[in-house]
Amino acid sequence: MAGSSSLPLFPESRGHGPLAAVEGALAVPGAFGRVAVFGGVYSNHSALRAALDLARKRGAEAIFCLGDLGGFGPYPDRTCALLRETGVRVARGNYDDSIARGLDDCGCGYIDPRDNFFAQVSYDYTAAHTSTENRAWMAGLPPAFRFRLGRTLVLTCHGSPRQTNEFLWESGTPDGLLRHFLDASGADLILGTHTGIKWERRLEDGRGFVNVGVLGRPENDGTPRVWFTMLDVDPERGWRAEFVPVDYDQQELAREMREEGLPEEFVAAILTGWWTTCLEILPAKERLRGKH
Repeated sequence: MAGSSSLPLFPESRGHGPLAAVEGALAVPGAFGRVAVFGGVYSNHSALRAALDLARKRGAEAIFCLGDLGGFGPYPDRTCALLRETGVRVARGNYDDSIARGLDDCGCGYIDPRDNFFAQVSYDYTAAHTSTENRAWMAGLPPAFRFRLGRTLVLTCHGSPRQTNEFLWESGTPDGLLRHFLDASGADLILGTHTGIKWERRLEDGRGFVNVGVLGRPENDGTPRVWFTMLDVDPERGWRAEFVPVDYDQQELAREMREEGLPEEFVAAILTGWWTTCLEILPAKERLRGKH
C-alpha cells in the first residue's frame, strides 16, 4: 500500500443531486492491487466468517463492506464483532443508519405490503438484539469510501451514489445513468450492493459499475451459496472483477434462526437458495430467474 495523502480523490458532494448519498465519503490513502468487497451481511455471521477466510487466502490487501450488517439472520452482534475484530473497512447502509438512529423501520425502500411486513419483522428483531455499543459504532461509520485500485479511482456506495436505498437492477439501469454517476463523481468505477443480486457492467470508455452481491442470503438462483467480489488491477483494462462463491454451514445458520424465532420463510431462503420474501421489488427479468 502506498503512503498517505490528504487530497480528496473525487469532487465533493453538496448534499443533493447525483452524489447525495456519498456525502462525506472517506478517502482511503494509498493504492491497492487487490481488494475484497462484501455487500449486505444481513447478520449471516457464518457466511461472513467463511468470506473473510477466502478473501485472505486470495491475497486481499484490504477488505471493504458496503453496509447492511443486520437483518434477516440471527445474533447481529456477532457480525459486528467479526467486522470490528478483523479490521474490515465498513460503510453505513440504510439498515445500519436506521439501527444507529433508532428509527422505526429499516428504510429499505420496499413498496409492497408483504415485502414491508417481512422487512419489519427482520428489523424489529435486529433492533432488539443490537447492543448499545454497536449502535454507537454504526453511527460513526462513513457512508462510502473512495480509494485507488492501481490507477483506477473507485467510489463505493450502498444503493447508488444519490440514494442509499436505491435499487440499481441490471435489467433496469441504463448506461446513461451510470455515466451520470461516474461523471459527477470523477470515479472510474463505482461499487454498490443493496439489491441482493450481483452484476457488472463495463462501459465503452472502460469505466464501470459492479454490484458486489451480498453475503446475507442466496441470490434467488436455487443454490444456497452467497457471493462477494474480488477486484484487482488489470494491466490493459484498468480493473477486473471476479465474483467469488461462498459455501458455509447453512444448516447451522438455519438452526440458529429457528432458535431465535425468525420466520420460516427466511430459513427456507437460506436452505433452498430461492427467495420467499421481498420478491415484489424485483423487476420482471430478475424475478423470472427465480422460483416464486
